[in-house]
Amino acid sequence: MDLITMQTLQTDFIQEPARSVPVVKQADVLVVGGGPAGIMAARAAAESGLSVSLVESRGFLGGNLTIGLPVLGFLDQRGRPIIAGLPQQFMDRLRRRGAASEHRPCPLHISLTLVDAEAVKAVALELLLEKGVDIHLHTFFASPILDGERVCGILTESKAGREAIRARVVVDCTGDADVAYRAGVPCEKGDARGGLQPPTLMFAMNGVDTEKLRLSLSREPKNYVADIIPPEYFGRNRQYIVVGLRRLIAQARDQGLHLPTERVIVITGLRPGEVWVNMTRVKGVDGTDPRSLTHGEIEARRQIETLVKFLVQYVPGFENSQFTRTAPFLGIRETRRIVGRYVLTREDILGCRRFEDAIAVGSYPVDLHRPHDSDCTLEYCGDSYDLPYRALVPQRVSHLLVAGRCISTTHEAMAAIRVMSTCMALGEAAGRAAALAVREEIGPGEIDVAVLRAELRRRGAYLNG
Repeated sequence: MDLITMQTLQTDFIQEPARSVPVVKQADVLVVGGGPAGIMAARAAAESGLSVSLVESRGFLGGNLTIGLPVLGFLDQRGRPIIAGLPQQFMDRLRRRGAASEHRPCPLHISLTLVDAEAVKAVALELLLEKGVDIHLHTFFASPILDGERVCGILTESKAGREAIRARVVVDCTGDADVAYRAGVPCEKGDARGGLQPPTLMFAMNGVDTEKLRLSLSREPKNYVADIIPPEYFGRNRQYIVVGLRRLIAQARDQGLHLPTERVIVITGLRPGEVWVNMTRVKGVDGTDPRSLTHGEIEARRQIETLVKFLVQYVPGFENSQFTRTAPFLGIRETRRIVGRYVLTREDILGCRRFEDAIAVGSYPVDLHRPHDSDCTLEYCGDSYDLPYRALVPQRVSHLLVAGRCISTTHEAMAAIRVMSTCMALGEAAGRAAALAVREEIGPGEIDVAVLRAELRRRGAYLNG
């Protein structure tokens, strides 16, 4: 057994001895991270008949699909489906189990799809295991394996100790660009002042009279005002998201409640009386720093007690409700972003930019939970925009792709592409690109994107043009 020895009690560092690390797997494609992007990347690569491994630090797959959030952005701002292919097949499987709603247009969030978190975990495993994906749960990414500028695998850490997985192409779906960052890829984080969008710890309540809340919003719009969403929307939708009720927040504050946000955000669940609440807000949390994350978890849990009191006392329909559970982890909106071969900008989003190397389409607005105060701004493009393949290809290293919210964007553009439907589409594109690279024995940065686009279309993905 290797032992780490401390030279002196005064030193700030310890010397870790060199050791031999066993290679436990050799894969064609290795996906790191089992969230929305990672699930799609692994399935897409495996459909080509290649050997695919996936590493996930938690004991389940699904990532932010499992924390009570709705899936936003399957439709564009004109109500047309723009996310298809594997992400839609995943939703279809959930719907067959009664674990997902249809895609509903939403005046504020463009479209809304409710999902059951526990079913997501089961269906994600089913999706990968039936194609032979080698899944490593409870396994942490520790470091990339580099041969010069080529990423050829990763080191992992788990109860089994340090192990290695070799791969011909690696896809970073960590959400935090962990693999890319440690491989030396240039990364950015936050806005010009380093501010990051604050995270949220979702929590659920049962016994909510969602009909009373819906009718209050529909029939008493002077008393219960939702942001952007008109009263008529609530009059015809029994499953919905409410954002607003700012007057109730102000009233509660005047009466002594210390609330962390400027507005109510609640989402009806798939089950009667169930509501998920998106109102905790901890500013200054860095999702790449475990000490900061610990502070965020502690502070968010403190906030929940006050938020539950507010909902029960001030919001119609919550009078007889009860707190039931929190999400398994903080929902992180923003950490690192790679600097890739193209950096997607706010102007690209709002200008409905088209790209010759587009591999996915988005329509979600620039939705910034502002780092330096307690509110949010949304900017809409009016249609849809392309996401270029070059934004998935990092600088300085080869045989690595990145998918999910940490692709190459500015702070503002990331606020648009970070939603789960878009991340799933990016994951599918990255998985199919990785498979093409392996087949052609080249790096994913060298593939013919026209061939990739044709393959995506053949598999049912939606692309403009």
